[in-house]
Amino acid sequence: MVKKTDRKMERRRRHLRVRRKISGTQERPRLCVYRSNANIYVQLIDDIAQKTIASASTLDKEIKTKHSNKEAAKEVGALIAKRAKEQKIENVVFDRGGYIYHGVVKELAEAARQGGLKF
Repeated sequence: MVKKTDRKMERRRRHLRVRRKISGTQERPRLCVYRSNANIYVQLIDDIAQKTIASASTLDKEIKTKHSNKEAAKEVGALIAKRAKEQKIENVVFDRGGYIYHGVVKELAEAARQGGLKF
């Protein structure tokens, strides 16, 4: 009998595999992406101190597009880059969260790069 694959579990396994290799520091935090059906969330995380330095999502008041689409991802990427600049952060480690680097995740990353983040 053929079993149906659990997509959520597969994403979690990919994310854990990536997280074994990357970690964020105060000088170079981890840019972590979470994508749900309704919203997009991004955080800058210092894994050594276990603190969130900055965050942005489609739930913020500065974001005009309130969906999980490419336009919203561009806005969220630009907003996290702006908030990182306020914290004097330029270099980050990109954590795609087990998602494929395509579509929404790619647009968010490119907007963050255009905003001045280097990864």
